[in-house]
Amino acid sequence: MRWSNTLIPTIKEVPADAEIPSHQLMLRAGLIRQLMAGAYTYLPLGWKAIQKASQIIREEMDAAGAAELHMPALQPIGLFERTQRKEAFGSVLIQFNVPRGNRLIPMALGPTHEEVVTDLISHCISSYKQLPLTVYQIQTKFRNEERPRFGVLRTSEFLMKDAYSFSSCVEQLDEIYDRMYRAYCRIFARCGLKYLPVEAESGPIGGDASHEFMIPSDNGEDSIVYCEASGYAANMERADTGRTSPEIATSDNAGLLEKKATPEATTIEQVSQFLGCEPSQMIKTLIYLADGEPVAVLIRGDHEANEGKIRRALSASSVELADDKTIQQVTNAPTGFAGPVGIKCKIIADHDIPIIENAITGANEADTHYLNVNVGRDYQLDTTYDLRNAEAGDPCPKSGKPLTIVHGIEVGHVFKLGTKYTEALDANFLDEKEKRHPIIMGCYGIGVNRIVAGLAETRHDENGLIWPLSIAPYEVLVIPLNIKDDEVMQTAERYYNELKAAGVDVLFDDRNARPGVKFKDADLVGIPYRVVIGGKGLQNGEIETKWRTAENAEMIALDAGITPVLEALESRKAEEYQAANVPE
Repeated sequence: MRWSNTLIPTIKEVPADAEIPSHQLMLRAGLIRQLMAGAYTYLPLGWKAIQKASQIIREEMDAAGAAELHMPALQPIGLFERTQRKEAFGSVLIQFNVPRGNRLIPMALGPTHEEVVTDLISHCISSYKQLPLTVYQIQTKFRNEERPRFGVLRTSEFLMKDAYSFSSCVEQLDEIYDRMYRAYCRIFARCGLKYLPVEAESGPIGGDASHEFMIPSDNGEDSIVYCEASGYAANMERADTGRTSPEIATSDNAGLLEKKATPEATTIEQVSQFLGCEPSQMIKTLIYLADGEPVAVLIRGDHEANEGKIRRALSASSVELADDKTIQQVTNAPTGFAGPVGIKCKIIADHDIPIIENAITGANEADTHYLNVNVGRDYQLDTTYDLRNAEAGDPCPKSGKPLTIVHGIEVGHVFKLGTKYTEALDANFLDEKEKRHPIIMGCYGIGVNRIVAGLAETRHDENGLIWPLSIAPYEVLVIPLNIKDDEVMQTAERYYNELKAAGVDVLFDDRNARPGVKFKDADLVGIPYRVVIGGKGLQNGEIETKWRTAENAEMIALDAGITPVLEALESRKAEEYQAANVPE
């Protein structure tokens, strides 16, 4: 492609409304332009990078046994009503009525395709002999993002690879899940991303049934709990700590249980200020409904409860904070004064609770708290659980070394769905005994835009983007220093045409611009390898070559033709592949 025939509107200055490096650089390098909040046009360079990422995804999904299809973005609202997700999506679901004849047909722009693909399978699959099956697509999704920001990382319209597996048994699901997991590792490694597979909240199948793939980044919106020593990584919702249940016994230093008036102090912050104590000395008593039954959950005052862990500790299908009426029934007090002493429901506690000597808790009485509350004497526990969010410094559950909290950009998610959608949409199969069962599903998503944005966010320097060869819009940039010099242009044209004929993705900077402008733009757009023709080098029978990240250029003989360029590209591709540690 000739620079003069394409659209690469580079920008010298950093756009004022671009908050993070990826957004700034994708705008400055001419990859994207904003149409409105949450909607971007991908210009030729950006779209080529997207297409290269998509091709890697296709190759690995096909190799993993998935079949590509294409489903409509326009979806009937009735499908979301059958799965009860119309209300769950709320304002995120872009929905509208379309006039057809004398009727209004309610529709939505698809935020995802679980309903559509399950409806398809319900009409196409009827026997266990047709299973397992995995299908995928690369398709535009639409979500009404109320706060679009960070460029293409959070938008209302985005490109996603979504795959869905259909199985007759959990063993089939497990095998497909493992294949998809390995395929994702290969995809992100081949794209040149540094990624972490992160344990996420398990699905209805249970076990380690969900993983998110994260790009570690200071500007990532997700928190990752990470141990470098063991490689353990989990999102905040799922992360375990290496703490164990302590000895549960009354302290030898237990003080006299005492009631203290705390008028209108209902929060940890208000009570700690009123009593002049640290939040870590307080026990926060949260009343939950676990499958409809009230349970008191004890958490240290400066910690945050983790509902996923609470649900698993109780072996409950669902947990939610109790309503005011339930709290009044089990505590005889309004919300804000619950405590374990004399409470009329089951109690479970985090590992840190028995360690607190002479704790401060609610007294199950309005405007009143207890001082000097101690386990064993004032309330009873048989055991404790990991019930709170992990924090930096907690022991890793695998190595025991201190955990750290890092930020990350989510680019993929693999998940064992179970039968939620197949039951709602009547997608069943007959087993070998002619007995009907709901098909078991898995889903596997990749944010294609986020691959490109993630590379821009994590692979750049002060001069611009640094693309890996696998995703770079072009592999080679041919730069003639003086387009008015016939010898320079004839040589440049020859290199350009021969590289194209050899299958190299090459961009020819044929602009009538100063060399300094061309070099600045070359660094900004980040093409990995440049070939410079002209000046003293050409007079000496040489051309200049330079990798984007190299400090110095190299001169190669003109009469060697494109062979040294092809050899350099092949060598770098092999180096990048080896450095990426692509799983087998």
